[in-house]
Amino acid sequence: MTEYSSHLAAEIATQPDDWEAVQGRLDEARGVLPQPGETVAVVGCGTSAFMAQAYAALREASGAGRTDAHVASEFPHTREYDRVVAISRSGTTTEVIDLLTALKERDQRTTALVATAGTPIPQIADQSFLLPEVDEQSVVQTRFATTTLALLRASLGEDLTEVVSQARAVLTEDEKSVLEGVVDAEQVTFVGRGWSIGIAQEASLKLRESAQFWTESYPAMDYRHGPISIAAPGRAVWSFGPAPEGLAADVAATGAWFEDRAIDPMADLVRVHRLCLAKSAQAGLDPDQPRHLARSIILS
Repeated sequence: MTEYSSHLAAEIATQPDDWEAVQGRLDEARGVLPQPGETVAVVGCGTSAFMAQAYAALREASGAGRTDAHVASEFPHTREYDRVVAISRSGTTTEVIDLLTALKERDQRTTALVATAGTPIPQIADQSFLLPEVDEQSVVQTRFATTTLALLRASLGEDLTEVVSQARAVLTEDEKSVLEGVVDAEQVTFVGRGWSIGIAQEASLKLRESAQFWTESYPAMDYRHGPISIAAPGRAVWSFGPAPEGLAADVAATGAWFEDRAIDPMADLVRVHRLCLAKSAQAGLDPDQPRHLARSIILS
């Protein structure tokens, strides 16, 4: 992996080990995570909401039970769930605190997945699971989010051995090779299907945060319903997971680069993390300190 000096670079590099290690905590986590057959809502803000979206799609597809994902501020209070799972790295996110407080008044069962102990969110939730080993110093989230998703995927019975191996390969691959076609692009659009739609949205957010870079994200099947109009030479479209039939050819016809590597979307997200480091360096930016952002969004 190319040497970059930042908290973000150091935190990106630990991810495969983090994913492998968190599976060893699965027995500890089972008591607070959703049980088969429960109807579940998963909530968060920003990155955490995108991880919630990915997990919700995976859980429902696995047959474990109806699972919805919501941005915390837009939670539909008219719906009933067996459990609401809240994801928050800091444990201090205002919208999540407000939601959990309201749900507590309704005796709604809640679980919090948080990195930082002694914070309000795990204290308000009925149950909590802490992941301090993947807390971060960078404002830009990477390893907490992906390790939380790794834990949730493992809880669904997924074997992440190959995913870990693929992510390690991504980290050791030469930068020119791992980012070919995208490192010099002036614009990147990310697309996905099913659970990888959440990954595509997270990828787009990461580049905007770390490098102030123009990105967009869409469901892959919806991309040709308008967004393809901005595809052009010097720009790129990056697909997480198998692309819909004909999409690669349609993008190629615009002159844009089409990126579609046959690896797990979570491992492929690590390639985007490497792109964040490269793009922020190109722009002369500190990727640990995105403009207008703080480690936790606390509203007055």
